[in-house]
Amino acid sequence: MDEGSREYVIHAAKEHGVKFIRLWFTDILGFLKSVAIPVEQLEEALDEGIGFDGSSVEGFARLDESDMVAMPDPSTFQVLPFRPQEQGTVARMFCDILEPGGKPYAGDPRYVLKQNLKRAADLGFAFYVSPELEYFYFEKPETPLIGLDEGGYFDQTPLDFASDLRRDTVLTLQKMGIEVASSHHEGAPSQHEIDLLYTDALTMADNAMTYRLVVKEIAVKHGVWASFMPKPIFGQNGNGMHTHMSLFQGERNAFYDARNKYHLSPTARHYIAGLLKHAPEITLVTNQWVNSYKRLVPGYEAPVYTTWASVNRSDLVRVPSYKPGKESTIRVEYRSPDPACNPYLAFAVMLAAGLEGIEQKYKAPNPMEENVVEMSDAQREKAGIQTLPQDLSKAIDLAEGSTLMRNALGDHVFEKFIANKKIEWANYRAQVTGYELKQHLKIL
Repeated sequence: MDEGSREYVIHAAKEHGVKFIRLWFTDILGFLKSVAIPVEQLEEALDEGIGFDGSSVEGFARLDESDMVAMPDPSTFQVLPFRPQEQGTVARMFCDILEPGGKPYAGDPRYVLKQNLKRAADLGFAFYVSPELEYFYFEKPETPLIGLDEGGYFDQTPLDFASDLRRDTVLTLQKMGIEVASSHHEGAPSQHEIDLLYTDALTMADNAMTYRLVVKEIAVKHGVWASFMPKPIFGQNGNGMHTHMSLFQGERNAFYDARNKYHLSPTARHYIAGLLKHAPEITLVTNQWVNSYKRLVPGYEAPVYTTWASVNRSDLVRVPSYKPGKESTIRVEYRSPDPACNPYLAFAVMLAAGLEGIEQKYKAPNPMEENVVEMSDAQREKAGIQTLPQDLSKAIDLAEGSTLMRNALGDHVFEKFIANKKIEWANYRAQVTGYELKQHLKIL
């Protein structure tokens, strides 16, 4: 840590009257963890970090190696504007998790992403992302779920309470230095979306974690509930996290080529090919919950097959239209992830798949110009089109046999993550659902 960053945080804490600092980090499942310290402990925390018991955090240390250190990243210091100010201002910093000797901890998702960003940097690339995180507002987190509006895509209705919540959320994010590109009502009733402005992947992963908390905090403040659950309502669109990605070499967008029909460079086409080839095996991370696979079904705008196109929003990879004179905006959009994933790991495996395509010079197929859903299995197989896993069990099997996944996540996270998902699937398989009772109890 450089002295200037350290002094900036100390000065900012005094300037804002900060009384407590929350040190944030993330477990392998993407749940935000926090250790709060009084401001009097700030300088020591910046110098030495804060020790904690890693054995109590999912995917972290075993009981016989439980000591961990949360080392604050001073570049992430921000005041939390949604916390009550009467008892003193509260700020936060994201942390890197270290072993007691100071070595980066292999089970830290932030470290996993940093390792993949280093791989990109070694190839001369910086990785930029912009996710579109969708969510629902409900009156309460119970069934039956009751939404706050009956709006649809881009609807603006009079006296729309949910729109006011979304506005307050955007304003709070902006106060925290998180830039917002746009916000709007999504396709399903009471479904909303806030798009975060392009930035580097590590900053964006931190921002995505903050975003999810802010959405929920503002909702609770107004007596309602927000959920990023991938598919909470049968018969309605689920929540996606369409992720726009590009690689830069200095100030130059490595995805841009003026001579190509789609303005895509060979680098971009190799990257797309990597995403398509490895999509089935990385889906366990981009869509990590049992419920995630209720969203990945035909008919609800979520992708099912490994195809790409420039305009079709049902394809797994979409290339948004080029704006003349805006070379920096050329990007690829990966549409399968959902907002309940761990953003550090999701960005890491998407980048790893794309880089594999670049390094191995995978050839991208032609863009899909027909309706792949209406094609037969034989036609899709002949065209080299794969299907995303239909449930968590299949996703586990594909990931477990993936060298790319093991290399991208590292042995520790790879093994812990798969072990956790196997437990989730076993628990889910043993459940008797309301659907089964309704369909069969009386007739069997």
